Amino acid sequence: MSVYRNDKPEDFLTAVRSIYNQTMPPSEIILVVDGPIPETVNKAISTLQGEIPVMKVIRLEQNRGHAIARQTGIEAAKYNYVAVMDSDDIAIPERFEKQLNYLEDHPGTDVIGGQIDEFIDNIDNVVGSRIVPLKDKEIKEYVKSRCPMNLVTVMLNKDSVQKVGGYIDWYCEEDYYLWIRMVLSEMHFANLPDVLVKVRVGSEMYQRRGGMRYFKSEVGIQKLMLENNLISWPRYAYNVFGRWCIQVAMPNWLRGFVFRIMFRK
Repeated sequence: MSVYRNDKPEDFLTAVRSIYNQTMPPSEIILVVDGPIPETVNKAISTLQGEIPVMKVIRLEQNRGHAIARQTGIEAAKYNYVAVMDSDDIAIPERFEKQLNYLEDHPGTDVIGGQIDEFIDNIDNVVGSRIVPLKDKEIKEYVKSRCPMNLVTVMLNKDSVQKVGGYIDWYCEEDYYLWIRMVLSEMHFANLPDVLVKVRVGSEMYQRRGGMRYFKSEVGIQKLMLENNLISWPRYAYNVFGRWCIQVAMPNWLRGFVFRIMFRK
């Protein structure tokens, strides 16, 4: 997990406690502090260090972004299976147990994720669910149109991630970029049918998924898949046109409505 200056300390505390108080507790928690943070977040970290003996804190002098922060955490991990978590979401208590049980029954899996519920303000105020495919073949087909994994739910094989170069910065798409490289390396994916994480959302989420910079980043991802023969020219054109309509042509309020209707359960 990484934390940065704009994270709310109360949400951050809840997120960390949700991954520590598991039915199968983690052997270590690596927290990457991504640049300078306010004193309120520093106090929250001190509180957690008093509660969680397995928590290790790594501080980056400057804000480097999600990709570098996550890669820093992965490189520092002692163990070969590493779970990813955001600093304001809530993991269900059985998350790690369910994932590790799956890995025990399915050796050779490189990435195991699951489903998410999205909520606003209160965990019971669920406004949508992002459902992703379960099996390796379905996931590798889905990657041709959309990101096939809910990042905040994944548990990764560290060696597999490192073999493809780890997390590499790509504006708002570092996770999608990682999955594509792992697909090209013929690694094995799976998602559980269970909701593993409750994700905080708001109108700003849809703002981040729009604008010319975001669109250009998405086009770069599509070009990458085209150049590596993951998608055809017709699929490339279809993907780019659809993203332009949603990310550039639509106002934020309409984009939010479309996401909820078309891309959420």
